[in-house]
Amino acid sequence: MNAELHTYIEHEILPRYEAFDAAHRTDHVRTVIAQSLMLAAHYEVDIDMVYTVAAYHDLGLADGRERHHIRSGELLAADPTLRRWFADEQIAAMRDAVEDHRASSDREPRTIYGRIVAEADRCIDVDTVLRRTVQYGLEHHPALDREGQYARCCDHLRKKYADGGYLRLWIPHSDNARRLEELRAFIRNDDALRRRFDEIYAQETGR
Repeated sequence: MNAELHTYIEHEILPRYEAFDAAHRTDHVRTVIAQSLMLAAHYEVDIDMVYTVAAYHDLGLADGRERHHIRSGELLAADPTLRRWFADEQIAAMRDAVEDHRASSDREPRTIYGRIVAEADRCIDVDTVLRRTVQYGLEHHPALDREGQYARCCDHLRKKYADGGYLRLWIPHSDNARRLEELRAFIRNDDALRRRFDEIYAQETGR
């Protein structure tokens, strides 16, 4: 990996994530970077591009969630510093990849870089998914009481992860398919889901 690129992103890009909601801060982007680099080992790809796509993938959250994938791509493409290390066609490919990472997208990512970051961004782990869902609800819907947060949490989990949900997986070398089945089984277990929600809710709110 290019040392100068790594230093730039570490000091100028990743710290911006600390201003985002608890589910999308620096620990999240670092996880996506690590997962992306691991998946990239199965393909003939440019590691610097993989790293950069992962680092920029959620940067557009600074301007809202709905179009954050588009805004993230715009921020990557508009960053003049990246021109030190990448040609125009590489910038364009990375912009496409960032735009294509969103879980709710109804089409397959256009490039292998998009498939890698989309898969890495899934980070399917029962406790991580549930905690991020609770954190997002508390951050963006603070008026909801415990029962309201639980209902919102369940609705989100079922729409995104349950059988027939909108989440799509793109990389056969990922462990996400197995983890998704584990998460679906957990979602179907109402008692276990409620119990773990209450534990996480108490940890996040002190109530």
